[in-house]
Amino acid sequence: MKLQNKIAIITGGAMGNGLGIAKVFLKEGAKVAILDYDDKLTETVNNLNQNNNVLGYKIDIRDMQKVQEAIHDINNKWGNIDILVNNAGVCRLKSFMEMDDDLRDLHFDINIKGTWNVTKATIPYMKEGSIINLSSVTGPLVADSGEVAYATTKAALIGFTKSLAAELVDKNIRVNAIMPGYIMTPMVSGMAKESDQNNPQSVIDGIAKGIPMKRLGTIEELGNLAAFLASDESSYITAQGIVIDGGSTLPETMTMGV
Repeated sequence: MKLQNKIAIITGGAMGNGLGIAKVFLKEGAKVAILDYDDKLTETVNNLNQNNNVLGYKIDIRDMQKVQEAIHDINNKWGNIDILVNNAGVCRLKSFMEMDDDLRDLHFDINIKGTWNVTKATIPYMKEGSIINLSSVTGPLVADSGEVAYATTKAALIGFTKSLAAELVDKNIRVNAIMPGYIMTPMVSGMAKESDQNNPQSVIDGIAKGIPMKRLGTIEELGNLAAFLASDESSYITAQGIVIDGGSTLPETMTMGV
């Protein structure tokens, strides 16, 4: 129960990595407020909620006013915020020359500006604690064709993490980033379908063959890392990007599909 009595906010917690983080946080004793725009939010909150330890807010994190209203309501109900996990994000594959401005801006507005909004709205309600930003190995370390917008935003989150950590260190607020490789999420499933509509499983299998551990990670494994970074066990860690990728960024030669 390393997060006993902690109040946590998780964006994009209705499914995928955010859901994995929410499950682990609850297991470790935290109360969890989920901010998500997806219709699945209500189902997720109902499934997770025990002893009134889960709140759900169906909002678009691009809307600063709605974000501020949600954070204020969470504070009124539960008190000061201890943990913020900026997990909400979007990834749409499209080559640089084919990508229109609207799709570019969708990535920038959700992945960067949305994270900016929620963080700025939450900090006034934090006396101390931990902010965790979901970056990626894509952008800071690796990238494939079609990922220019996504990779750009995820690399930007590393700079955001480091600079914000420097600003907040005197407030005893630590800021770190998680850099996942391939975790089995709806986003990865969607990317597989975009790559091969007829046989998306072959894409997943090909990815797994290229990972030294020969599998994709689970949302619970990512949740365990987030719980560590949110807890006092990581009290001397700030401004870091922590990779969790099964070794996928390790090989010096291309092994995918071999």
